[in-house]
Amino acid sequence: MNRIVLAYSGGIVTSVAIPWLASNYEAEIVTVTLDLGQGIELADVRERALAAGAVRAHVIDARDEFVREYILPALQAGALPIDRSLGTELSRPLIAKRLAGMAKMESASRVAHGCLCSDEDRSRIEAALAALDPALEILAPACQWGMSAEQVAQYARDRRIPVAIAGPHDNVDANVWGRSIYGDAAGLGYSLTRAGHDGPDEPAIMRIEFERGVPVRTNGLEMPMIELIESLETIAGTHGVGRFPGGMSPARTEDVLAESPAAVVLSTAHGALARRVGDGELDGVRAGLGRTYSRLIETGHWFTPLREAIDGFARALAPRMTGTVTLKLLKGTCEVVS
Repeated sequence: MNRIVLAYSGGIVTSVAIPWLASNYEAEIVTVTLDLGQGIELADVRERALAAGAVRAHVIDARDEFVREYILPALQAGALPIDRSLGTELSRPLIAKRLAGMAKMESASRVAHGCLCSDEDRSRIEAALAALDPALEILAPACQWGMSAEQVAQYARDRRIPVAIAGPHDNVDANVWGRSIYGDAAGLGYSLTRAGHDGPDEPAIMRIEFERGVPVRTNGLEMPMIELIESLETIAGTHGVGRFPGGMSPARTEDVLAESPAAVVLSTAHGALARRVGDGELDGVRAGLGRTYSRLIETGHWFTPLREAIDGFARALAPRMTGTVTLKLLKGTCEVVS
């Protein structure tokens, strides 16, 4: 049987894609949804996919894998969150990897995603898929079907697809490393961070302990990295740390806001420790490689020899990356104390 594996978010575009792909390609549709810490009820997403016509709907808890194999290497390579955390961009190679893996398991020669034609995410996911399995045919139904947003909504209504009609929630991308809000959804504003001036008058003092470049304790309390990230997100967000001002997304031609409290705290701490244990020449090389790593993430070139080589550089530095960095969080600022 002809089969297509679809990266499924639960929004209106990927929900409409299920019957559209089934009809236009005379195929069974299998969906894949990853739990990356986006904070939604994924059991409901699975039921929505099945109700829209998927023959199988896989929901995978990939939070630990995301932190261990994507966030941590990016942190150690110095891919700093200058205007955003790169959380959205970092998740795309993992989505592509799971999509390609599921296609192999399901004996499917085609995969599909819900990106728009002009969406930067389209090039990221497709570049990753091409690197993982060049034989896969990649479908982008939202580019192919030629329907306006209202026509997509009508298509959903006509087929009683159980998904809310397009709205601001469809333009929010969140995971354990941060949150991006696009277009009309920018009116929803921030949810992880307070405005700096609304933060407490007393600072929070955070001591982040690293062992071989891995953050393992905060204020003396040892915890898995994913729990450490969640704890820092709450504390830093309360103090207004990690909020990035609105700007324009070049490819999507719309406003974008971002907030990444834990990413800012950990990147600041890790960078301070690297400078402390390094020297001028080494710091310069590391900074340049960090910028290159960020560019690879942004352009979807995760599965490349260059990214693997930079990971090797970070591993070579890891033995000296053990120590404690003390930070002061106050009114939107994150300052290294010692």
